Amino acid sequence: MTLMDEQDLDRTQESLASLATPEYEATLRALSQASVDRNFDAFVDVPWDDPDFRIDPHDRHWVLTEADPLGRHPWYQNLPIERQIEIGMWRYANIFKVGLQFENLLIRGIMQYVFTRPNGSAEFRYLTHEATEECHHTQMFQECVNRIGADVPGMPRWMRALHGVIPLFASRYPLGFFIAVLAGEEPIDHTQKRMLREGANLPPVMRRIMQIHVAEEARHISFAHAYVMRSGPHLGKVDRWIMSMLFPIIMRVAGDLILVPPKELRTQMGVPQEVIDELYWDAPESREFLAELFSDVRMLAEESTLMTRSSRRVWRWLKIDGRPSRYRSEPPARLTDPSPVGPS
Repeated sequence: MTLMDEQDLDRTQESLASLATPEYEATLRALSQASVDRNFDAFVDVPWDDPDFRIDPHDRHWVLTEADPLGRHPWYQNLPIERQIEIGMWRYANIFKVGLQFENLLIRGIMQYVFTRPNGSAEFRYLTHEATEECHHTQMFQECVNRIGADVPGMPRWMRALHGVIPLFASRYPLGFFIAVLAGEEPIDHTQKRMLREGANLPPVMRRIMQIHVAEEARHISFAHAYVMRSGPHLGKVDRWIMSMLFPIIMRVAGDLILVPPKELRTQMGVPQEVIDELYWDAPESREFLAELFSDVRMLAEESTLMTRSSRRVWRWLKIDGRPSRYRSEPPARLTDPSPVGPS
């Protein structure tokens, strides 16, 4: 991650991780208290056995909405309704599986990081709250996958092979780790908020899971934003350049892991390869959606000094450039204003 020798790197990362400001500490205390005041249990707050929450393989609610790129493709829309439901259930189940695998990595990384926190650390308290909530999310997602009954793989095989290594980076390269956390959280959060905001016709169990996830994920994203905002300006010149270049790469790789279906969607569900290639991300509408996913983190990169002249070209090369958000969770400009402010 840096060009310094190993001992200098250790000292730099320890210094960076121990930085504390009154604003940052106040944010952590507020987030910790919010976790106490409002939290959810996967087997209390989702009424799994309620008849309205029963997973019915004939329920048209499982047809993919247009919030999913596949759901708005003519190939999918022209399928018989039974096939649309079957593919929709598989697709939703795999998204949940990817989500729980990512959160499993996050939990292990958090535990790796907080092991190094000193006594009295506000980070220790907040992050253990977050890990607890993420554990409930993994239970919630896996229960839904189990009840759907689709044997989905989740992440691609190469990523699953690295699962034991990735959490180790949390204590050694915490800034990079929490940027990676955002890269996994932002696409799911953005997509779920969009579906809820637009009143998507979802199965009741999915709607409830999304409501819980969005409510708690807001805190998790707030922490990651605060960590990056606190840490970015204190990087040295070389480290800042390296991290600014890695920032968009991490975003794009993680975004694809979350959103691009694995090859099993083609082999098991029969979705043509050309449809997948077009949707992820050759079609103009898909590229617009891809860029839209990262408007909040583009704002964060700007505000944390991690958007440089060189890194802007990387954002553009990866097709995830565009106007940064004016505030967190700003709805897409095309939904709120026919004349967006700033460059597109």
